[in-house]
Amino acid sequence: MEAELVVVGGGLAGVCCAITAAREGVRVVLVQDRPVLGGNASSEVRLWVLGATSHMGNNNRWAREGGVIDELLVENMWRNPEGNAVIFDTLMLEYVAREPNVALLLNTAVDSIEQSADGTIRSASGFCSQNQIRYTLRAPLFCDASGDGVVGYLAGADFHMGAEARSEYGELLAPYKATRDLLGHSLYFYSRDTGKPVKYVAPSFALTDISTIPRYRELRVSDSGCRLWWLEYGGTRDTVYETEEIKWELWSVVYGVWNYIKNSGTFPEAETLTLEWAGMIPGKRESRRFLGDALLTQQDVVEQRRHVDAVGFGGWAIDLHPSEGLYSAEPGCTQWHSKGVYQIPYRTMYSRNVPNLFLSGRLLSASHIAFGSTRVMATCAHNGQAVGMAAALCVEKKAMPRELLEPFLMEEMQQRLLRSGQHIPGMVEHGRNDLAREATIAASSVLRLSELRRSGEWMRMTTPLALLVPLPVGRVPCFDLSVTAELGGLLQAELWGASREGNTTPDRLLASVSTELSAGESTVQLDFGVALEKPAYTFVVLRPVLGAAVALSDDQVSGLLTLAQKMNKAVAKSTKQSPPENSGIDSFEFWLPERRPAARNLAVRISPPLEAFAAENVVNGYTRPWEAVNAWMPSWEDEAPTLTLRWPKAHRLKQIDLVFDTDFDHPMESVLMTHPERIMPGCVTSFALMADDVCVAHVQENHQTRWTLKLKEPVETTSLTLQILGRGPALPAIFAVRCF
Repeated sequence: MEAELVVVGGGLAGVCCAITAAREGVRVVLVQDRPVLGGNASSEVRLWVLGATSHMGNNNRWAREGGVIDELLVENMWRNPEGNAVIFDTLMLEYVAREPNVALLLNTAVDSIEQSADGTIRSASGFCSQNQIRYTLRAPLFCDASGDGVVGYLAGADFHMGAEARSEYGELLAPYKATRDLLGHSLYFYSRDTGKPVKYVAPSFALTDISTIPRYRELRVSDSGCRLWWLEYGGTRDTVYETEEIKWELWSVVYGVWNYIKNSGTFPEAETLTLEWAGMIPGKRESRRFLGDALLTQQDVVEQRRHVDAVGFGGWAIDLHPSEGLYSAEPGCTQWHSKGVYQIPYRTMYSRNVPNLFLSGRLLSASHIAFGSTRVMATCAHNGQAVGMAAALCVEKKAMPRELLEPFLMEEMQQRLLRSGQHIPGMVEHGRNDLAREATIAASSVLRLSELRRSGEWMRMTTPLALLVPLPVGRVPCFDLSVTAELGGLLQAELWGASREGNTTPDRLLASVSTELSAGESTVQLDFGVALEKPAYTFVVLRPVLGAAVALSDDQVSGLLTLAQKMNKAVAKSTKQSPPENSGIDSFEFWLPERRPAARNLAVRISPPLEAFAAENVVNGYTRPWEAVNAWMPSWEDEAPTLTLRWPKAHRLKQIDLVFDTDFDHPMESVLMTHPERIMPGCVTSFALMADDVCVAHVQENHQTRWTLKLKEPVETTSLTLQILGRGPALPAIFAVRCF
């Protein structure tokens, strides 16, 4: 088979790489050695997809990955809010199958390659176990997204296994001496209540002495699937060559744990439960890590270093596990978060010594410590999209991966990624050839946020609370809140900012005020008396007051959140990260929003009103909150909002892109967890597009972030009007309008 790009590995990194390249016109062969796509996200393993949002348990606000992985997660919310892994399988298969430029080979394992004298890969050969066919795949470019790096290994690409010594990269979390220790494998299981007693007879290979698992008392009947991630093994073994032995050990553990739950007498509530499913293959975390022209380290993650060739980002914690896994008495993981998301450079995404080999997924060029953050699937998928775009540019320019480091080519790649939905922290889309940038933009209304209206609910002020609000340059407005106090008391309020652009970790005190509360209900005005020199997200912080409560609001506004200083026990051990001394990790507080449907805002009056939602935001080059809301929003009273672009002369439009708000703060975990909504509250659900007086599109039941209209015949017009016809429970928000 002939192609322009061969992608080996059908996990999320390979899937997103293949789709991205195919949409750019590249002929792709996607090779997967399993019967389904998705890798650890598939029904074979059933791990939820996560990335920089970290279950909403860190300070990375609006950090869900964009592009193809965003499409998949948003679509999964629409079709599958119950988190059924089988439905997610079908979604990935559908998205790949509908790309005419992708040839998909399932159940096909690559086992050999051919190379030229300079190391360039000429072809790869794989055997399909189902149809007995051997495929020879020829292409100028190859992407290894196979997890274990089968193509890279066969091609002699440089790689590393194990943890590097502290002295190698100056990482203070690294061990003093290099080790072969790795992150291990996990195998999950599901149970089901049958409503009648069910007996269980364990297989002979099941673990019999549950006490060999030091933390066995943490087992709960209610836990299943990837909530049992800590049932991990293999970190002290070779996770490639010994993976079958590791699997058997994990099978022993899974069936032994279920035997303990069913037959020990400790869990009488398990009498009617049956073992619904157990994994046939383990989910791998770490094996070979390949080496590119750059290597990501702890310092890149924690210090959020900037890179001129940034094409993606990460934000999961540096998440390291004891190598003994479930047989260790230590906690199952240690997670060290950074204060915000960090850039990932393109130089980590191709082999340093195999000229035409891209690296994707967990093969990324990173140290063992940095890999603790980059390895999660949404990050891998996002990096896969960058590789897909790089491959497209290589095909167009007849270039090799390293040649894209030329500044003009790198800028083109970054801009095309941004236009496709990729988020690169700190980078803005320039709007090249975008006619919307030449238009005069007007809206039927623009939100002037003067109030989040009281709902009648109150929240006890037992923990620090904050309103995260985007403020413009100039004097900080006054904030009026309704507070009720049983005995009065002193209310301490503070205004905090972030020390780094794009971060939403409050680590810079700007001002503070205090006021005496009288017994009963009163209105408190917070006038901080300071001015901002540049637009920024700021935190209006309320410190706890004994016996007091603050009024809440049901109003939801994109780019504005109410937070509390608290922890998410899934990803943190305290409300404040307190690392060991000389670890190279920052100490800071976690400020987290509540998930819907429980999420509420503080009821507040803002004077003068907040004017952060201008119509012109749709052409500012940002497609999510970043230092500002970056979206147009109509007023509360506008029941038929419209946004109009006008040009002084007629233009022929061939393509129109719209970017809606699907709440980039929502992690959208793909399996196991259930979600309360199918469409995000601020998303435009139905709309029409008018080119002068001609309707060029009428869309119903939209739920996606990005929507594109490619006209068969260009339309000549002096204006384009977006009519919002349907929306969710929140005000609709539009991040971008592009016209070509």
